[in-house]
Amino acid sequence: MTKTDRSTPATTDDAARLAELGYESHFERRMGLWENFALGFTYLSPVVGIYSVFALGFVAGGPPMIWSIVIAGIGQLLVALVFAEVVAQFPVAGGIYPWARRLIGRRWAWITGWIYGWALIATIASVSTGAVLFVGSLFGFTPTRFTTVLIAGGLMVLCLLINLSGTRTLGRVAMAGFAAELVGALFVGLWLLIFERNQDFSVLFDGLGTQGDGSYLGAFLAASLLGLYLFYGFEACGDVAEEVPDPGKTIPKAMRRTIYVGGAAALLITAALILAQPDFNAILSGENADPVGNVFKDVFGTVGSKVITVIVLISFVSCILSLQAAASRLIYSYARDRMIFASGALSRFSRERHVPPIALTVACLVPAGVVAIAEIISDSALLRVISFASAGIYIAFQLVVLAALIARSRGWQPSGKFTLGRYGFVVNICALVYGVGGALNLAWPRGDAAWYDKWIVVLGCAIVAGVGLAYMLLGRPYERSEAPHGDAIGMRATT
Repeated sequence: MTKTDRSTPATTDDAARLAELGYESHFERRMGLWENFALGFTYLSPVVGIYSVFALGFVAGGPPMIWSIVIAGIGQLLVALVFAEVVAQFPVAGGIYPWARRLIGRRWAWITGWIYGWALIATIASVSTGAVLFVGSLFGFTPTRFTTVLIAGGLMVLCLLINLSGTRTLGRVAMAGFAAELVGALFVGLWLLIFERNQDFSVLFDGLGTQGDGSYLGAFLAASLLGLYLFYGFEACGDVAEEVPDPGKTIPKAMRRTIYVGGAAALLITAALILAQPDFNAILSGENADPVGNVFKDVFGTVGSKVITVIVLISFVSCILSLQAAASRLIYSYARDRMIFASGALSRFSRERHVPPIALTVACLVPAGVVAIAEIISDSALLRVISFASAGIYIAFQLVVLAALIARSRGWQPSGKFTLGRYGFVVNICALVYGVGGALNLAWPRGDAAWYDKWIVVLGCAIVAGVGLAYMLLGRPYERSEAPHGDAIGMRATT
């Protein structure tokens, strides 16, 4: 809690609870339920997720790719329920890292946070890269590799400047992004469904021959990148736990709301885009490489499509903003516990703006470097970065879900303001099964590309995890702090 004249009994109670957990926060608790939900929603961003990978998913599996949204939504809701129990008991900034620390211990937390951090960086890079196509559409040019790096980097710097202005601005911009998402999903989706439907609803069950001579299951699993890439971001609600009043009650609500509203919006816009396509074969053959942009032009005309493109770009910017905020809080949380090199600088805090400026800057510059390297290495950089980002997030998620399951087996009984009660074990097991399956699907080698291209996700995850393990075992950063760890069992209930 910030020591200002704005202290209230509620924020005093939050500070006391945080002190019991071993921390004194300098963040401002200015982010209410709707702003916290908006942060998670704009990170999850159905508009960004769908518009980025619609063509990739359609080519892989055709219209039935839409059902991956339902499956991923249900699976990630189970994960969100597990997370909600943990954050309700441990409302500490940084999300996944401190949750794993309290459930199991320092080493488990260190590698979990390391994988999650790099996956967040890759996600920032992928979203920023995905936005470039819409910038090109808005201004009428085809992005080159150089302009992609330049524009993506510029968007990240813009979001850095907004983030540096403080929690209040972050919440307001997140709400603006949420409003843009609603326009981008509801207005566009309903308009296309009501006035521009060119296909029958039965096509949602037609694979259009994408399975070739094999089973459609393989094609559907490849196309399910759509749902798997879409449904994460709800954890960002917990990443800013020290900026939310009554976080043990507020954040679980915001997480669930993110899944419900995000899933409904995603289903609407995906169905609308599929049914509005005039020629499926043009998409499958590659003749129509931008089915989303071309539908906008055909339906709304030049001016209308430009307006919608601006709305979509607002969604992209708010998504990058939320991702940066989440990544910076993770980095700050790591550094506050002296768990990484340059902890002194990374844990530096601006008492005027109530944000960690160095951690925010790192969350901008490193993804910009990833974009530059990816564009130099491969002309299919977006797909590779998206796949690694999604797989890394899923792996980190499941390390926390597994940690919760292990803690339960040792006697942990969640004691925050949100618990699953007797259903906790079952939900925890189902969440783990889903998450492991999702991670394997994302990493599975597919296609006729060169071996290193097919295995790029596995190789990327192995390199990140291997470097992290080597650093952890040789440098022993987890021994540098006496911050609490492995104390989930036996903690008193909160009221």
